[in-house]
Amino acid sequence: MSYICQICGKKSVVGSSQKHKRGVAGKRWIDRVTPTPRLFKPNLQRVTLRIRGEERQMRICAKCLKRIKKFGAVRNYKSISVV
Repeated sequence: MSYICQICGKKSVVGSSQKHKRGVAGKRWIDRVTPTPRLFKPNLQRVTLRIRGEERQMRICAKCLKRIKKFGAVRNYKSISVV
């Protein structure tokens, strides 16, 4: 199963991490650290949801979960609740 939110489609993004990009404590380094590739993953939660009367177990991001708890609806899902 891939690392994707089943409601909004949020997925992992490739970026780069650099330690001490501008030098330590404001001083300049002669040799700077090269950027290394890394993954930024969404905060996925496995939750049982009640959608139109039937219960489904889904992997959704924390932002969608927060919207469901607050508004009771997200995107195409008009009536949805956390079980």
